[in-house]
Amino acid sequence: MAAPFAEELLSWYREKRADLPWRRDPSPYQVWLSEVMLQQTQVQAVYPYYERFIGAFPTIKALAAAPLDDVLKLWEGLGYYSRARNLHRAARIILSEHRGELPSDVQALLELPGIGRYTAGAIASIAFGRSAPVLDGNVIRVFARVLDLDADISRSATREKLWRIAEGWLPAGVAGKYNQGLMELGQRICRPKNPQCGECPIRSHCRARSAGTQESRPVRAKRPPTPHYDVTAGLIRDDEKRLLIAQRTLDGLLGGLWEFPGGKVEAGETLADCLKRELREELAIEVDVTGLFTVVDHGFTHFKITLHAFDCRYRGALPPYDEPQALGVRDWAWVAEAQLAEYSFGKADRMVIDELSRRREMLL
Repeated sequence: MAAPFAEELLSWYREKRADLPWRRDPSPYQVWLSEVMLQQTQVQAVYPYYERFIGAFPTIKALAAAPLDDVLKLWEGLGYYSRARNLHRAARIILSEHRGELPSDVQALLELPGIGRYTAGAIASIAFGRSAPVLDGNVIRVFARVLDLDADISRSATREKLWRIAEGWLPAGVAGKYNQGLMELGQRICRPKNPQCGECPIRSHCRARSAGTQESRPVRAKRPPTPHYDVTAGLIRDDEKRLLIAQRTLDGLLGGLWEFPGGKVEAGETLADCLKRELREELAIEVDVTGLFTVVDHGFTHFKITLHAFDCRYRGALPPYDEPQALGVRDWAWVAEAQLAEYSFGKADRMVIDELSRRREMLL
């Protein structure tokens, strides 16, 4: 049976839906790309990235043919870089196994890298008109308030219950519009804080609003304190004043991005000792740490770091090598400071680069 509020929601969506670039004559590829970009990212932040990405890679074939470095460079600053790596991998699989066409079946979509239950349902319903449910943070919040749900939404049993409700409430023939309406309602009206209940088209169906509990729904278990780590990085220069940068391995955090090499401080270790150890382990090199260049703070999803970037003088490779080695990194390169803009870096390293640029401009 369709959701009791389906008619009001669909009417609101027809009249009030936002004019989003991926909704203008959308292809399955555009739906897929937008849904991936919107994962854990605000709509407004996605706009410029979507436009640049679709301009550079207008088709799945173009994305599959592109080098990963080019894909990561266009993704730079959007975060959650595994999304970009998975898009690239999936595009190549679609080209080789699906004749370049994105599958329309939920099960086939789930077999592609980076496509989970929510994304598969969104693509299938929006791009192909399939009767498939979605359940993202926005939809969970709407459902939790409509139902005045007092169960912890972080529990798997609660999530499974909500998935069953989402599937049972799908209206026949218009799942795509209904799903988009739910997601947009959660994003614009049924917000995490200060929900705009007076503007909500389904407020007459909302049990939490009737009970006055909308601000306390959904219920989540209290999160533990966010861990913090001190991390070092070396601005390592050779006799030609070039900087040594390293590319992170593909299977870890920020995989495929470039960085100023270094790593996490271990217990009882000084910052300088940490940096020297990491450089020996990852690149088989020795440096002189000549001074602190800058300190930046940055937060990831589950932890925070303070990055201590040091000026360093390159002393050479460890015997028996005569140059750096890719031991704990994917690749390395000596680059002029002006060439840094050609490489894709994470946010913390980009802040270090911004400080490099600022100091260089002060000397002009």
